[in-house]
Amino acid sequence: MKKLTSKKALSLQVLLPLALSLFLTGCSSFSREWRTTLKQPQAADSIAGAWEGRWVSDLSGHEGKLWCIMSRKTESEYDARFKARYKKIFSFSYTVPMQVKRSGNSWKFEGEADLGKLAGGVYNYTGAASTTNFFSTYDNKYDHGKFEMARPK
Repeated sequence: MKKLTSKKALSLQVLLPLALSLFLTGCSSFSREWRTTLKQPQAADSIAGAWEGRWVSDLSGHEGKLWCIMSRKTESEYDARFKARYKKIFSFSYTVPMQVKRSGNSWKFEGEADLGKLAGGVYNYTGAASTTNFFSTYDNKYDHGKFEMARPK
C-alpha cells in the first residue's frame, strides 16, 4: 500500500471537510427553500413551485428520491433546483437553468448544467410538464436516465 505524502495528507485534511461543508450547506438551503415553497399557494396554471418523485439511471439502474423547485425567471426561463438522494444517505442539490416553451396545457423544457468533474461534468435535460406531472430525461457522457415527478400531496 502506498503511503500518503504529508502534502497529500494535508490536502485531504483541508479539502475533504471543505467539500463536505459545501455539500451539506447546499442541501440545508434547499430544505429551507422547499419548506417555504410548500407553504405558498400553488399557481393553478403554472409549472412553478414544488415537485417530488424519483430519478432512475437507465445505464446502471440506480435510483433515488428527487425533489425540485421550479422558479420562473421570465416567460421562457426557469431555474430548476433539484435535490436528489441515493441509497437514503447520499444527497446533493444543484440548479439547472431551463428554457421553457408553453404548448397548450403543457410546457416543454430543456437545459444544461455543469455539475463539476466529480459529478460527471455537463448534463443535458429535456422534458415536459403539465400542472400535475413532470417528466425529464437527462444525459451526459457517463450516464443517462429519467426524472418522474408530481406535485407534493
